[in-house]
Parts: sequence; structure tokens; C-alpha cells
Amino acid sequence: MHRRSGTGYSGIPAWIYAIAAAGALFVLLPLVAMVARVNWSQFIPLVTSESSLTALGLSLRTSAASTAACIVLGVPLALILARSPFPGQRLLRAFVLLPLVLPPVVGGIALLYTFGRQGLLGKSLELAGIQIAFSTTAVVLAQTYVALPFLVVSLEGALRTAGNKYEAVAATLGARPGTVLRRVTIPLVLPGLASGAVLSFARSLGEFGATLTFAGSLQGVTRTLPLEIYLQRETDADAAVALSLLLVAVAVAVVGLSYRRPRLGVAPEGAVR
Repeated sequence: MHRRSGTGYSGIPAWIYAIAAAGALFVLLPLVAMVARVNWSQFIPLVTSESSLTALGLSLRTSAASTAACIVLGVPLALILARSPFPGQRLLRAFVLLPLVLPPVVGGIALLYTFGRQGLLGKSLELAGIQIAFSTTAVVLAQTYVALPFLVVSLEGALRTAGNKYEAVAATLGARPGTVLRRVTIPLVLPGLASGAVLSFARSLGEFGATLTFAGSLQGVTRTLPLEIYLQRETDADAAVALSLLLVAVAVAVVGLSYRRPRLGVAPEGAVR
């Protein structure tokens, strides 16, 4: 028996739904188990303690900063990878996407040997009176390092799906490359950019390994919510579970914002004038 979607025949065999249900349960059951373990009578006091609120506030601020950095660095990278073929393009894409498969702690070590006191750039920065390692800036850099690929992948896919016919028309009518980028390309792929930015924010919010290795765990300075959860797990299991549920709730809300149906293939208003 074949199921039908709201728009007609889906073409999905019935047994696929059974496997999909198993996959969904595999993801959902641990969350249900965690919810069942929460000490609800103490939930509010646990998640509103001074250390918890400080860690949450730091996580939100650094995640916002790292998302902005991902946009600044990721948009040009995605444009180059999607629209400008050049020798070594595949190699560059592989290196840009490398943080997706590397253990975060490896990324933290790489950042430490780049920006640490004795690092590749750290020595020069130290002479200039700038210390990055084990500071809030280090948290932002660690989060940016692991989150950047999410924005690049999302935006590059949107650029390839959208094609370049509207840009070509704008260029034919005399628009300069900067004008085409600002008034045609970016508006056309804005849903993909927004989706990538939201996913980058969510990834930054949950970053742990690179942050601990490169930034340490100083309360109010580098101790983000994932680090607070890890420390609470050793001393107060109820607090760790409550904070974990809070982080899950925030992450679900953030990721839910990224899944909006993109309106690609529609020329942006006023794109070519």
C-alpha cells in the first residue's frame, strides 16, 4: 500500500515508514528519558541559579557574536565555492568543511597552537598586548570554527539551487557586480542564508570540546552553558539534567526557525531596474 501526500502520490513504500519511525524513536527516546529524570519541583531554582544564568547569558552572547563572524566569513566563501570555479576548489571546500568531521577537541588544539601564547599568531599578538586564549574572544573563535561550515553548506546549496540567470540579466542591463550581489544575489538566497545563520547559532550554542580546550572554563568569562552542565554533572545531577533540558529547549526553538520553505526561483522585487 502506497501512502499519498497532500499533493498526491508520495512514492514511498510502507516499510520505509517503519524504519523512519524507528529512527525518530532513536532520537526522541533519550529526550523522553531525560524529561522523566528532571526534578520538576526544583526545576526553576536549578535553572535560575546565578551560575546557570551567567553561563546561559555568556552562551547567548558568544553564539550571537560567532554567528555574525560566520556570516562575514561564510558568505564570501560560499559565493566563491558556488559561483567561481578555480583550481583547488574541491580542496578548499574540503578544508572549509573539515570541522564538521573533526572532533571538536582537535579544533580546540589547532586554535590553541594558532592563537595561544606560543602559537603561530599568538606570539605576535602577545607582543602587541593582545591575549586571546582563555578569554571570551577564544570562546567566540572556537564557536565560529565549528559553526562556519553549517553556514557555508547551507548558503552554497541555496546559491546552486537558485542558479545565476537573474544575475546574468542584471549584468546585461549594466548593473555592476557589487550591485548585482546586493540587489539580486543576496535577496534571492536570503532564506538559505537565514537557515545557515540559525544552524550556526545552534551549533555555537552547543559547542563544548573546542571551547574547553582553547578557552578553558572560567566562570563569567569562558564557562558557557555546555561547560556548566558538564561541571554540574559531577556535583549535582539534578542541576545537570535541568540545564540540559533548558539547552535542548533553546536549541529546538532555534533550529525550528531554520526550517522554513525557501522561495527560490522567484526574482526579488526591484532586482533589475
